[in-house]
Amino acid sequence: MKKLTLAAAAFALTAGMGMAQTVRIATEGAYPPYNLINDQGQVAGFEVDLGNELCKRAELQCTWVKNDWDSIIPNLVSSNYDAIMAAMSINEERKQVIAFSEDYLPPAPSSYVALDEGANLETGIVAVQTGTVQASHVADTQATMLEYPNIDQVFAAVRNGEADAAFGDHEVMRPFVEDSEDLIFVGEQVRLDEGIGIGVRQSDNELREKLNAAIGTMKQDGSLNELIKKHFGEDAQTYE
Repeated sequence: MKKLTLAAAAFALTAGMGMAQTVRIATEGAYPPYNLINDQGQVAGFEVDLGNELCKRAELQCTWVKNDWDSIIPNLVSSNYDAIMAAMSINEERKQVIAFSEDYLPPAPSSYVALDEGANLETGIVAVQTGTVQASHVADTQATMLEYPNIDQVFAAVRNGEADAAFGDHEVMRPFVEDSEDLIFVGEQVRLDEGIGIGVRQSDNELREKLNAAIGTMKQDGSLNELIKKHFGEDAQTYE
């Protein structure tokens, strides 16, 4: 009986080794065009399309998890999922807590948005999304910072007069500005990060290497640039 049990266990282990690794990927679903919730109530956007292709190339079985931005890193560390694809900029502060894949978007500018050109960006009130590199930047200036859990509330703060300006990722800000009749870009753009990458636990080296390899093939064959242009437009910054 014992021999039969051991044999069954060995068979199950061998069979399991042939199965694709299951990876749970978290995204916010509230930061278009990076990630959003579509009309069917499912996560969608650039990062979902990219993540699905990366999983295919890396032979990973991937599922998507929606998680609020302010708890997205703690829940990764707590193993509630295995990776983060949520427009997360790679910087030194985050690298103290989690590891990153190589970047899948080049370092991009951040921009200020206001209702008029005369907005006080230096010592006025600036709205940002909490936990972002833009929030860290504003915290180091002389401006008064107001933090909000999502980008919609950031823009609302400008429109209702709570803040003089909003500061965020340019590509996230751009559709809002282009579709509005009141918001405009003001001041100079700022570059803050090392690009955007996939966050994983620091102990998950094998997963990170698989994702890096898949990202590398997409950079090499041009498919990553094509996907960037599809979601961000022909003028988007791409890889050479």
